[in-house]
Amino acid sequence: MKRTKKVNMDGSRLKVIPLGGLEQIGMNITAFEYEDSIVVVDCGLSFPDDDMLGIDLVIPDITYLKDNAEKVKGVVITHGHEDHIGALPYVLRDLNMPIYATRLTMGLIENKLKEHNLLGHTKRKVIKFGQSVNLGQFRIEFIKTNHSIVDAAALAIHSPVGTVIHTGDFKVDYTPVYGEAIDLQRFAELGKKGVLALMCDSTNAERKGFTQSERTVGHTFDTIFHEHQGSRLIIATFASNVDRVQQIINSAHKYGRKVVVEGRSMVNIIETAMNLDCISIPDNTLVDIDRLKDYPDDRTVIITTGSQGENMAALSRMASNVHRKVSIGPNDTIIFSSNPIPGNEKAVTKVINELEMKGAEVIFQDVHVSGHACQEEIKLIYTLVQPQYAIPIHGEYKHRKAQAGIAAELGIPKENVFMMNSGDVLEMNEETAELTGKVPVGTILVDGLGVGDVGNVVLRDRQHLAEDGIMIVVIALDSATGEVASGPDLVSRGFVYVRESDELMDEAKELMEKVLDSCTSRGCTDWGKIKTSVKDALSDFIWKKTKRRPMILPIIMDI
Repeated sequence: MKRTKKVNMDGSRLKVIPLGGLEQIGMNITAFEYEDSIVVVDCGLSFPDDDMLGIDLVIPDITYLKDNAEKVKGVVITHGHEDHIGALPYVLRDLNMPIYATRLTMGLIENKLKEHNLLGHTKRKVIKFGQSVNLGQFRIEFIKTNHSIVDAAALAIHSPVGTVIHTGDFKVDYTPVYGEAIDLQRFAELGKKGVLALMCDSTNAERKGFTQSERTVGHTFDTIFHEHQGSRLIIATFASNVDRVQQIINSAHKYGRKVVVEGRSMVNIIETAMNLDCISIPDNTLVDIDRLKDYPDDRTVIITTGSQGENMAALSRMASNVHRKVSIGPNDTIIFSSNPIPGNEKAVTKVINELEMKGAEVIFQDVHVSGHACQEEIKLIYTLVQPQYAIPIHGEYKHRKAQAGIAAELGIPKENVFMMNSGDVLEMNEETAELTGKVPVGTILVDGLGVGDVGNVVLRDRQHLAEDGIMIVVIALDSATGEVASGPDLVSRGFVYVRESDELMDEAKELMEKVLDSCTSRGCTDWGKIKTSVKDALSDFIWKKTKRRPMILPIIMDI
């Protein structure tokens, strides 16, 4: 990147260090460092790619934070989605730092900490909109925004060299379902005082116009409820979209239907929202799923997880007839109140097909609005804030590049727009900004209870097994003479069906016997060399016969 001006090497500068979230949608975490103080913004996870076989979650590598643990003053959270809070239970094991968040966000974080037995060890503070918290050299101010979850915040990060505004995930909703509209006035006030840099959500930066208000979905639900008064309604949406659930409940109450909430994450979030008065549910509207059979179908609505086609989610289990309490039939209307996240399209289509095969009606268009700002809203924030520097965040490269184009269109010099990668260090003050280096970043894979014990080598082995299978050669050697006591026996898994490949397996066994005879005649007793000889000979043989390369695992037993 070009320098904006000559760098003054004497003065301290603010460092902005994204540790994740700039190459994909998810795993958002950024460190802000000034002299002896580091403040972390968000601590999210991402979900595994298709080639990460068996992996449950992906969390950021926080080596840099651990190496500078004495500087870390706390973690500040913008909102309660998994890609912003999901890694906290894992990160807090290595780096115990206080957490600052708004009301519902903290409620969802506390649920996670409880599950991981970290609640008693972690300092937490709930911050109201408009309030600030002092953390070392920083003052962090929480600004009201709108998103697809209640209590989302933007952050004004005040440092000795200027203010950085971090929008979090946001949209401009003038008629939100719950709470007040985004505090545009505060963005304008900060803009008048002078803003050093704007870090703005890029997720919808390619989309023209404005994102519709969440309330428009409520009108759509009313229409659907009115038009389907003779059938049971099953509505799938994101568990965290409390406003969406509120609107479904409003329509259900209006049309005299009982509401069942199904899916563990959905139940937990709605319970937390109820306890914090973030959702309003009329008396006698919610019923337990066990009481579903007590009401006629046309008097019930089920709100469920599974809008992304997830295998184990409630809707997927209903679609494949393995749900214990809900069976899908021709009298059901299923509504997908979400858009498929890129990569989930096939899974969602599969579930839709299964539902329609059972005779159910499926509605999946015009029942969702995004929680992210489109181009005109992004322009509005830039115009109010008037930042000196622009740092597009939250999204894949193409999304962030689209926002960089918006910033340039609004008159921000090209050299003042920083397209950063995770690990880049951007140093800035009132006069200059430049990329000065990199810190270690990466991904840590979570598999069951194991955190970080599955690396690239293990993943490569899993891919190898998935693609080509495995051949195991079992040999028993006499420890006294070095002679073959029994074997070689060949076991195949995921390579060929043994019963239909007798000739191939017999030839392979004969080859193994010759290899072992050759090793014995040469007086070779080194197990490592014997294994290598077996592996090389069998690998060449199988490649010539089948053009496949299964994993070959020789096992020698001492008798």
